[in-house]
Amino acid sequence: MRNLEQLVEVGTTVLAQALDLLDNALASDDQLTVHSQYMPGSTIGKHLRHARDHFNLLLDCVSRPPPYVLSYDVRSRNTPMETSREAARAAIESTIAQLKEVVPKTSLDAPLTLHAVTPYSQTMQSTFGRELWFAGLHAVHHWSMVRVIAGEQVCMPNEHQPSQSLTAPQGIELDKSFGFAPSTLVYQGTETSLGKAKI
Repeated sequence: MRNLEQLVEVGTTVLAQALDLLDNALASDDQLTVHSQYMPGSTIGKHLRHARDHFNLLLDCVSRPPPYVLSYDVRSRNTPMETSREAARAAIESTIAQLKEVVPKTSLDAPLTLHAVTPYSQTMQSTFGRELWFAGLHAVHHWSMVRVIAGEQVCMPNEHQPSQSLTAPQGIELDKSFGFAPSTLVYQGTETSLGKAKI
């Protein structure tokens, strides 16, 4: 049970980083939809939605009776959370609540069948614990892309940072641990919740 609690903590912490981004770094809904010049087609909103999707697909899968069959390729696109900070906050808070409700009722070793298109159709065996671990690290990977997109955007005044200039030369300022894998933060000795080794 302890491993599941730890995976819930990591998943919750990673998703809470997105809430902090929405509440304290972004000044407007428009910033969710600015297209990256370095990653064509990418926006902050799309990355938030995509990372959340993986948690939801997994949690929805194990909320049904077994056998568990999962595909990360069945996702919603063009959802309100991609364009609205309020909708994004509600969606992510819902996922955190679902994480806290579903995970304690599920065995870490519960087997599941994973279907993927790579572009070849693949079927492989996995476990709930492995996929929950993957969902957290997958989100961190997308947060690193959000960091790049945020860096491209010129800062705008934010009610939480009113002293910022409209024409500040730097991009959106993010928490120093945002978009970094826990193993990297531990290696660097970073003083953040994901940066402290708990061995």
